[in-house]
Amino acid sequence: MTDSTPTASDEAAQNAALQKAVIVGIQPGQPPHVLAEALRYAKLLESPLVVVHVDVTRFVTYEDPDGYVHSAPIDLNLDAGAAEFEDVQKMAAEALDKEDITWTTRQLIGDPALAIKQLANTLDAQLIVIGTRKRGIGESIREFFTGSVAARLAHRQHRSVLVVPQTESVPDDQKDVWDE
Repeated sequence: MTDSTPTASDEAAQNAALQKAVIVGIQPGQPPHVLAEALRYAKLLESPLVVVHVDVTRFVTYEDPDGYVHSAPIDLNLDAGAAEFEDVQKMAAEALDKEDITWTTRQLIGDPALAIKQLANTLDAQLIVIGTRKRGIGESIREFFTGSVAARLAHRQHRSVLVVPQTESVPDDQKDVWDE
């Protein structure tokens, strides 16, 4: 089962079918083993899998009483989030279409940790799976200002968070783990 972001009228029915899901946060270019690990746990838990992409170029303007979220772009000339979501949908379809599992994709907006937490609450998710960030000075600076999504999820809600390494591990004798 695949779909894109549901309409407000379809979302309640879809949420009911996705209760106790495993949620995996995916970004374009992320190594495929992050999604593979989420799939493995969804099968082990006999749960649906929800593949989410968080569009950080948009922000929530208001939320309807029925839960439908209205948003606006940070930059009116930017629609990168839609293209990224298409990439995530394609990646998910290639990896999951032949699997015997109920799955869907969702695009969330705003702060990744808060958006994933809110969806996990809505679906009463069993597990959240997220990949580590890339190593490098640029990512270190970004994390300094925004914080680690995995750490923020682990400290701000009660569900288990599985953090999957994106790259090879850093050798024990390497002093600076952020070197590229």
